[in-house]
Amino acid sequence: MANKLVSEMQLPPNLAHLLAARRLTTAKDVLSLPEVELMCLLDAGIAVARAAVSHVSEVACPPCQTALALLEERVRLGGGGRLATTLRGLDEALGGGIPVGKLTEVVGPSGIGKTQFCLKLALLATLPECYGGLNGRVVYIDTESKFSSRRMIEIGQKSIPQIFRQEGLAQKMTGRILVMRPTSLSDFTKRENERGASDRTQHPLRWALSFLKSIAEFSRIPVIVTNQVRSQSKDDGYHYLFEVKKKGDSHGTERFESHLVAALGIQWAHAVTIRLVFESHSGHRFIKVAKSPMSPAVEFPFIVESSGITLLSDEGIDVSGPEITSIRLQGQNILGL
Repeated sequence: MANKLVSEMQLPPNLAHLLAARRLTTAKDVLSLPEVELMCLLDAGIAVARAAVSHVSEVACPPCQTALALLEERVRLGGGGRLATTLRGLDEALGGGIPVGKLTEVVGPSGIGKTQFCLKLALLATLPECYGGLNGRVVYIDTESKFSSRRMIEIGQKSIPQIFRQEGLAQKMTGRILVMRPTSLSDFTKRENERGASDRTQHPLRWALSFLKSIAEFSRIPVIVTNQVRSQSKDDGYHYLFEVKKKGDSHGTERFESHLVAALGIQWAHAVTIRLVFESHSGHRFIKVAKSPMSPAVEFPFIVESSGITLLSDEGIDVSGPEITSIRLQGQNILGL
């Protein structure tokens, strides 16, 4: 509700005009300012500033609901809206799939399967509702130039052949996927800033995060973002955690396990509703539900095939302790011979 527009709040006309003149367009713009700063910006006394905060708070604050009312609303909306991943165990853990109106993060090292996962989700979002999709359109923001139309079509042909090979359906689905390739974060935010974004002094990354959350909330769509990883620094407790030898391995070729953290930091982690960690250990790749309001931490072993990602088991493996937040990458050190 922080992004609710002031123009839609039916505030007293004089107050609405005053806020609009100062480019305070959302509830967040008004409520995030200290009283003194709001007074200066409005060029008004403390009574006016407090009245503005009071009116906006009253309108923007979501109404209280009982747990029963929330449950009934979810049933009425058919589970609250989900984009099914078609990975049965993962969908069950997430209450039916990727939720609409929320920000879902996919984090993991390069080459582990994040792009394969996103390509499949993009296809499923355009799939007609009668086949379990959302019958929607997709904006695929490709910041690393990894989008492959050929690979997406292969995934569709191999994973849903009976549907994808229907005459004209493949063209219709792929024609609904718009691919954008911004060259920088400023390039990504440029269009919105040109339209008059109210908080132009905000840090670009925080602005992008706020923008994506707003899109998910207002449009009631699933928004999926990917995040890279980095090795933990000395301040995290070790100097080179990506060179920690796994216990019990010997006899020439040594196995090592990387200990990694998400690249965008703690602020980004707090902003996402769901975090799916793609990692590798114990000889397998895993999708780990590391953060979710509807599921305990569980992980699923998977492989990448021509049809995309396939779970080796639909039974989630419970994860506890430090393993919930860790990101592991197992590999071989052939130079240790």
